Amino acid sequence: MLEFPSVRSTRRASFSEPRHPVKPVPALIALVAALVTIPAPAFAAENLNGAALPVWWALPFAGILLCIATGPVFYPHVWERDYGKIAAMWAVIVVTLLLLNAPTSVVTTTLAHTILLDYMPFILLLLALFTIAGGIYLEGNLHDSVFTNTVLLAVGAVLASIVGTTGAAMILIRPLIRANDDRRYNAHVVVFFIFLVANIGGALSPLGDPPLFIGFLKGVDFFWTTQHLWQETLFVGGIVLLVFLVIDLYFHRKEAHLKALRDPTPDSSSRIHGTVNFLLIGVVIAAILMSASWKPGIVFHLLGVELQLQDLLRDGIFVIVTVLSMLLTRKEHRDANGFSWGPIREVAILFAGIFICIVPVLAMLQAGANGPFGALFGLVTRADGSANPAAYFWLTGALSSFLDNAPTYLVFFQLAGGEPQALMHAQSAILAAISSGAVYMGANTYIGNAPNFMVYAIARQAGVKMPSFFGYMIWSSLVLIPIFILATFVFF
Repeated sequence: MLEFPSVRSTRRASFSEPRHPVKPVPALIALVAALVTIPAPAFAAENLNGAALPVWWALPFAGILLCIATGPVFYPHVWERDYGKIAAMWAVIVVTLLLLNAPTSVVTTTLAHTILLDYMPFILLLLALFTIAGGIYLEGNLHDSVFTNTVLLAVGAVLASIVGTTGAAMILIRPLIRANDDRRYNAHVVVFFIFLVANIGGALSPLGDPPLFIGFLKGVDFFWTTQHLWQETLFVGGIVLLVFLVIDLYFHRKEAHLKALRDPTPDSSSRIHGTVNFLLIGVVIAAILMSASWKPGIVFHLLGVELQLQDLLRDGIFVIVTVLSMLLTRKEHRDANGFSWGPIREVAILFAGIFICIVPVLAMLQAGANGPFGALFGLVTRADGSANPAAYFWLTGALSSFLDNAPTYLVFFQLAGGEPQALMHAQSAILAAISSGAVYMGANTYIGNAPNFMVYAIARQAGVKMPSFFGYMIWSSLVLIPIFILATFVFF
């Protein structure tokens, strides 16, 4: 999920500007005024008492996710101009509510903990992988065939767990389009690319998709998903790839009876540029493993938060690797990849808002069955009181289909108890269900995972007749949902 909400440079090719654009900021100002006048209970000085929070405190979190999901699709130009203001407004609502109802020291420590221990490592990893992937350029014109397309999708799915779904998608989408630009029927190739490379393939490591790195930051072992999700991923990904092979073979045979189109891309030898970035990926992985295994016991204190030396060193390495990638990669190769800082700047701003807005939600979930979300526990619990992996898989997946999958993962991770050791061992089926649901089902819509929309925009700009928002959902409903149902019976 590397994942980034949009590519602003490509939006104008896909959507027309509304005649009377929506202006959400004044409405949000009115909402702030309304919410802060509603009385809420005070909290103990030592922590936020989630059981005492009214459930409407979750509205800012729902609001920011809804804006992220709908903005790029339904009011793209307004979103492009004001997404920072919208995210800031939702965050201001939460901070205001906290300051009015909890001691300042508690609010300061809580927000510092969220920013320093959760947000900063998260965004620095995304920055490093985004920069690294942007420096790897695959040059050349691959000639289309069922074999070529299938291999590209398979390689991309594997690469997604190494450089992230966004990284793998940005490296391979243009070569895939060039390989199929002399075909009459090529939209299905991009659709399955979104299924496999932009989503399903990222399930095998914390580098693959942001929700899994969130899990790592919460204490899940780096190789846990590799060890526990490889069968599910191979099963789901393998069937999707097999379905693609059959469909692509059908369209190839259909086109064989038609006059061949001229290939608009000149033939040239295939070469990979920026290979030094693969070495930098190894440095990133080594830094993450170091932070998980080396415990020197050296701690720094800032705003009431304990900062471990190994974590600070890891985050510093992310920054160094980002700088090295820029210095060691030629500008023309990044330009050929369409690299720009816009997407990572946008995700940094939006996720800052998300991490702040989710604070009261996590406090409510920590209150368990006696908290405001007690009814939610009933949906994921069997009659005998045990947790239901299938319910976690589908509920996490359903929300990840329309909302950002990283905070969705965090919500259900917390709903399942939030204890990484218990989830990795006694409740491993629950963690596997949450992880796979968040990653796999992001493929259900264009807005389920940010690379989906990026790939869609790039393909449209290249002349591919991509299905509409609901047309894409028909594809995912016919192909993915039956496979997910089958996976539920087999694994959950």
